[in-house]
This record gives sequence, C-alpha cells and structure tokens, in this order.
Amino acid sequence: MKSIHASPRPAARHRANTTALLACAIVGILFFASSHADPSGVAPVTEQPWQETVVSVSHIDRTARFFLEIGEYEAKWRGPLDPSLVAAWELPEAASGEALLLGPADYASGLIRLVRFDDAGQRVPMRPGSRTWDTGCYFSMMVRMKDMPEIYRKAIDLGWWTETPITPVSFRGSELRVVIYRGPDGVQVQGYERLKPPLPDSIPAFETLTGPFNIMQMVRDRDATHDFYTNVLGFGSYYKGDPFLAPEPTPTPLGIPLSLTTTVPYRAGIVETRPGEFGRMEFIEVMGMSGFDYSDRCRAPNLGTLAVRFEVEDAAQARNRIRERGGAIRNEISRVRLEPYGTIDLFAVQTPDGAIIQFYSAAK
Repeated sequence: MKSIHASPRPAARHRANTTALLACAIVGILFFASSHADPSGVAPVTEQPWQETVVSVSHIDRTARFFLEIGEYEAKWRGPLDPSLVAAWELPEAASGEALLLGPADYASGLIRLVRFDDAGQRVPMRPGSRTWDTGCYFSMMVRMKDMPEIYRKAIDLGWWTETPITPVSFRGSELRVVIYRGPDGVQVQGYERLKPPLPDSIPAFETLTGPFNIMQMVRDRDATHDFYTNVLGFGSYYKGDPFLAPEPTPTPLGIPLSLTTTVPYRAGIVETRPGEFGRMEFIEVMGMSGFDYSDRCRAPNLGTLAVRFEVEDAAQARNRIRERGGAIRNEISRVRLEPYGTIDLFAVQTPDGAIIQFYSAAK
C-alpha cells in the first residue's frame, strides 16, 4: 500500500498507511466494494433512489451559496411552502415558509431542498456540535469533489468549517482526499475526491461537485438500523462490515480524538434501493464512546438535514407494506402540493434513531 506522499520516512509511511486503513473503512466501501447482500426476500417499498434531501435552514441564500457558487448547482424551483405541506410537517396553522430546490444542471433526482420555516415556533439545531459519537437524525450529505484544496479555501471564505484537515487516502492503487465541511445551521457536506484512477463512466461528468450520492447517519446500533432498512423497507444491503479499530493513533475524517482511535472501534452499513452510484443510505455506529442522543429533535422546524424523500408507485401500498412488516408510521398519508412535482400523497416513517424518511406518489 503506497502513500500519496512522495518518499516518506519509515515512521511517516507507517502513519500514512494506517490513515489509509482507517479512512478506507469509511471511503473504500464507497468506491471499491461490491454488493454482498443476504437476500431477505422482502420486496422493496421502492426501487427508485432517493429523490431529494430536505434541509431546514434559517437563511436559504446563505446556505445555498456553497452549492451555487462552489458546486455550480442550479436552482430547480423556488417559492413559498404550500399550506398543505406546512400542515404535513405538523406545524402551527399560522406557520409558513419558503423552499429552494437545488442540484446539478443535468440531475432530475438526488436533489437538495433548502427549507426555511417561518412563525413555526422555537427551532433548535437537530444535532448541536454534530460529533460522530452523538446519535440521531442525519449527519451529512456525501458528494464527490474535484480540486478539494480549492473547494476548502472557498468554503472557509463562505464561513464553512471542518473538524479535521483534508485527509489523504491511498488504497488499492487509488488516491483520495476526504473531509467533512460544516456550514450554517449545522449543515454538513462530506466530500470525497478521487485523484486517480479516473472515476467510472457511471458517474456523470462534473466540474466541482456531484449531487449527493449518499446520506449518512450516526446510530446507536448499526445492526438494528440495518434490519430496519432491509426487513421493513426492503432495501438491499450494499455493505455491512466488521468493527474497525486503528492499530496506532491515527487521524480520521470521523473526528474521533487521536488518542482514542486505537480503543474506540466503529462499524458501518450501507443500503440501496437498487444497484448504482447514487441514492444510498449509510449509517455508522461509534462503539464504546458515549455522546448525546438527539433522536427526539428530528422534526420541523429544527435546523439541519431534516428528511430524505423517495418516490413510490403507490403511497398507500407502500405504507401498508411497511405496517405489515411491523414498521411504525410517523405521519399518515397527506395530500399535499409539492413543487415542482405537483399534488402528491405523502407519508413518513422514522429510523430507529429518529431520522425521517418520506415516501410519496402522484395523487390519484
């Protein structure tokens, strides 16, 4: 295994290799793993990748600058929240809001919807501090990047931050960089740059950022979350790895304190609705390190990544399947107006750690 740094000293080489091992436990599965699901025989509630992620923010334009100016995304739609949608979020009747739907120019799914709720009562960060050993709600959106040092510089200029430096990774002949950017309201974007070899043709060409291809959660019990996705929602298992522990103190994109990386293991899982480079859901359990649990904060109008939306063929049928498998329905079906999709039937479930997943179909 070769470090990306030229001719390191032996000790430096060992640290670089350890860093690669640690980081590849996070990123290697995203670029190199193949699906090895144990077929459960459970029919998926949808075979579509997620359509959009909903991010609750206090100032739409402030957060949007990262995606519009750095990522060169385009605005797909902007306008007020329909009262029916406000009601579906269980907000006061007087509440209102605005939304901006963003994504790369050629993307029809894998979009980001920034939402500002007004007159909706007290709002607090869903994950204050957002440490990886704190559980509940969503942790980050994951995108592929090009020229990460320049993106880093621009992000800092916009008021974003990172908990760790850009982490270099060398793994199986590939060289990568990884870092987690934190913006206003605790919004987090986890960036991956593959320096070589080139990305596969299945990933659309891009200049700076792709659309999000994965959504990350930090969970109390990886296996319980995996069972929820596979046995209740019927998603396929893309990855379910053994706990990983660094052989010596090593920096990690997860931000685990350096002195604890040899004693605090973590284990990950990834699920998908169908094979492909986009639309995955990932979850990590940091083991043996207790933090805060924020699963009771995963609700509007609180700030941060609020929900992930999937389109289904029939919302009522999807709801019934979930209920028959023992899944709880967080919000019953509501008929709402959601632009630019029109009138839809929408319902929601929650993961074991409170993260909201919404399913919708065109109103019939």
